[in-house]
Amino acid sequence: MAKRFRPINLPAPYLRRVWLDDARVSDPEAYPFCLPFLRDGFELGFDAAITIIVGENGTGKSTLLEGIAALAGYDEAGGGKGYRPVDHSQALEKMGGQLAKALRASWLPKITTGWFFRAESFFSVARYLDLAAYESDGIPPDFLSHSHGEGFLRFFEERCQRQGIFIFDEPESALSPSRQIEFLKLLRRMDQAGNCQVIMATHSPMLMAYPHARLLRLSKYGLEPVALELTDHFRVLREFCADPAQFVDTVLNE
Repeated sequence: MAKRFRPINLPAPYLRRVWLDDARVSDPEAYPFCLPFLRDGFELGFDAAITIIVGENGTGKSTLLEGIAALAGYDEAGGGKGYRPVDHSQALEKMGGQLAKALRASWLPKITTGWFFRAESFFSVARYLDLAAYESDGIPPDFLSHSHGEGFLRFFEERCQRQGIFIFDEPESALSPSRQIEFLKLLRRMDQAGNCQVIMATHSPMLMAYPHARLLRLSKYGLEPVALELTDHFRVLREFCADPAQFVDTVLNE
């Protein structure tokens, strides 16, 4: 008999803190422990329902989210609890599962529902959901019979408004500016519900601007709070909007 979902009458955040246990790191020079932000220990506390992490490519944002997701019980490729949408047995890439083995966490309480969304594996997860529905004589969600962005939004609307911990890795990747506004509205609904914890990595200044989020910048020096206006993403976009022709001419001639 399937277990019934019983809501927990406590507000988010549920994952309160994660930290690196040095005793669990067998080789500090091996990936992912060679990443600069993990060099001198690592600790991250969550004091808001929505935490947004920004930073340049290669700083380790996705690895960090994969590690937290694996620690929370999600597959590194994405999905919900118990989902295994990708066969990792022949994979060459190194993901955040190794990081998860060296992380410890403090929960209040431990939440066992939610979703790990990775833009790059969305198609694999969507096909997995369709196949699972077929095999159980259910109705496939069919997120792939729409445009990429519309499929993303349908997925977010259907899967991300229940109590749980939701980890989003670059959800804006297929969303136009107007669709990013729709995603912001979804974030507000999740926030107002009071029972959704969101941890998100993004390159979108629009999503970074969500008013109730804790905004953190990841660099080789670690994680630190940052104002939207001080992020490189916002600065570059502001310079472009001020004079697009001059901006493009300047960067092409650097």
